[in-house]
Amino acid sequence: MRSKAPDSLLISRVMLLDDRKAFAALVERYQGALRRFFLHHTGGDAMLADDLAQETFLKCYYGIRQYKGLAGFSTWLYRIAYNLFLDYARTAKPAAPAEAIPEAAASVSTDERMDIAAALALLSTQERAVVSLFYIEDRTVEDVARILSMPQGTVKSHLARSRCKLADFLKKNGYETK
Repeated sequence: MRSKAPDSLLISRVMLLDDRKAFAALVERYQGALRRFFLHHTGGDAMLADDLAQETFLKCYYGIRQYKGLAGFSTWLYRIAYNLFLDYARTAKPAAPAEAIPEAAASVSTDERMDIAAALALLSTQERAVVSLFYIEDRTVEDVARILSMPQGTVKSHLARSRCKLADFLKKNGYETK
C-alpha cells in the first residue's frame, strides 16, 4: 500500500519515533528511481544496482537525523547514492561493458538498448550522473547541482558536452538526428 503522506511527515516520524513503517514508505517511494539511477551507472548490472540502492537506504536510515531539510529529501537521498557510487567506483576493478541493459521503454529494441548503454558508457562518471539525473530522473539543473555538489554552470557544461558525445556516437551508429 502506497503512502500518500508528504516526505516531511514520514521523515519526522522516522526521526522522532523511529517509525519503521514510515521509513518503509520512503523506501517504497524512492526505490525505483534509485535502482534506475544505479542501473545507468553500473552498465545495467541489476544485482549491483539493487545492492547499492539497499546500501543507500541503510545509510539514509542510520543518518536520517543529520538531514537538515535545507534541500529536498530526494536531493539528500541522491547525494548519499552518488557518494556511495563514487566510493564503489574507486574500489571496484574496471569491468567490461555489461550485457544487461537498464530497463528502458518497451518500444526500444534490444539492439537500441545496447547502443544507448554503449553511448552512456562513453561518458565520464560525472557526465553520466548529470545526464541520468537531468534526463532520466527529470531533475532540475539546480537539483542536479546540489546532488553532485557542483556549480550549475558546470552541470550545464556537462549536459552540453554529453549531448554532443551521445549525438556523435548515435549518428556514427546509424541513428538519425532531429
